[in-house]
Amino acid sequence: MSTESANLTATVIRHTGSNYLLSSLPEWNPFPAVIRGKLRLKGVKTTNPIAVGDIVEYRYESGIEQVDGNTPVVITSVAPRRNYIIRRAANLSRQYHIIAANVDLALLVVTIDFPEVKWPFIDRFLVTCAAYGVPVKIVVNKYDTVIANEQVKERYELFRIIYKGQAGYDILRTSVVDGTGIDSLRELCRGKKVLLSGQSGVGKSSLINILNPELDLKTADISDANNQGKHTTTFYQMHPLPESGWVIDTPGIRGFGIVDLREDELSTYFPEMLRVSGDCRFTPCSHTHEPGCAVVKCVEEGIISEERYNSYLGMLEDNSEGKYRK
Repeated sequence: MSTESANLTATVIRHTGSNYLLSSLPEWNPFPAVIRGKLRLKGVKTTNPIAVGDIVEYRYESGIEQVDGNTPVVITSVAPRRNYIIRRAANLSRQYHIIAANVDLALLVVTIDFPEVKWPFIDRFLVTCAAYGVPVKIVVNKYDTVIANEQVKERYELFRIIYKGQAGYDILRTSVVDGTGIDSLRELCRGKKVLLSGQSGVGKSSLINILNPELDLKTADISDANNQGKHTTTFYQMHPLPESGWVIDTPGIRGFGIVDLREDELSTYFPEMLRVSGDCRFTPCSHTHEPGCAVVKCVEEGIISEERYNSYLGMLEDNSEGKYRK
C-alpha cells in the first residue's frame, strides 16, 4: 500500500489533548492518531479543532504502510459535520468547546436529588441541541431515590409537568439499583451514536457500565458537603455497545454557556414558547416587555413555567454581555 494513499477515513473515538484514537466504524479497530501543525476549521473558533464523533481523513507517516496499533497516523482534515453540541469554554467567553459531533441522539442525564441538577443548565443544553440539530431526550437517573422520598417525588412530578407536559420532551426514568428503564435505554442506543452528557454525579458512568459491563468505568460517590459529584471521566470517549451502537462518555459539566445564537431566534428553541409566539401582538417579539405578548400571558397563567421563562431571560442577559451574537 502506498504511503501517499488518499481518502482514508475513520471516526474519532477518543481525544486527550493532542492525541486521538480513531476507528473505521462500524468496525471497532482503535488506532492512534495525531495532528501535525495547526488544524483549524473555517468559521469555528474552538479549543478543540477535532471532537469525538468527527469523521476525519488521515495518512500514514512516511515509510509506514499500514496501521499497526502503535504508530500514530496523521489526521489531515475533518469532514463537514451534520450536527454537533458546543458550549462556551470555561473562562473564555470568545472560545468554544465542541463536546461531540455527528450524534444520532443526545441523552441528557439528570437527577432530581443528590445531586439536584439546576434547571438553567438543563435548559441551556436542550436549547443547544435544538439549535445545532441534535435530537435529545432527558434521562432522569437514580429514579429509585425519587420514589423513596415524598418530597423528592413531588419535585420530580413538577419537573415532569414542565419538561414533558409543557415543553414536550421525552423523559426516560432509569435506575441501575432496581433496573428501572434499563431495557428502554438499551433500545434507545441500539444502532446509534449516542451522547450521554450531564453534570458530575448524575451516574453517566454507571449507566454506561450497565449497557456494557466489560467497560468497568470508574464511578465515585457524591460529596455530602456540597451535594456535587466528582469527575470520574476525564476525557471524551466513544465506547462500543455489545449488540450494536456506540455511546459517547463525557466529563461532568458544571456550566454550559450558550454559543452563537441570535437573540431573535432564541425563543424558537423553547417548544412551549414557540407554540404560542404566533399569537403575540408584535412580530418580532422579545417576550420581555411588549404589550400583547402571548408568551408573557402564558407565564402569568401558568401555562409556561416561570422557571423555564427565567432561563430564557438569563440567556438573553448573556447576550447583553456579548456572550453570543446579536
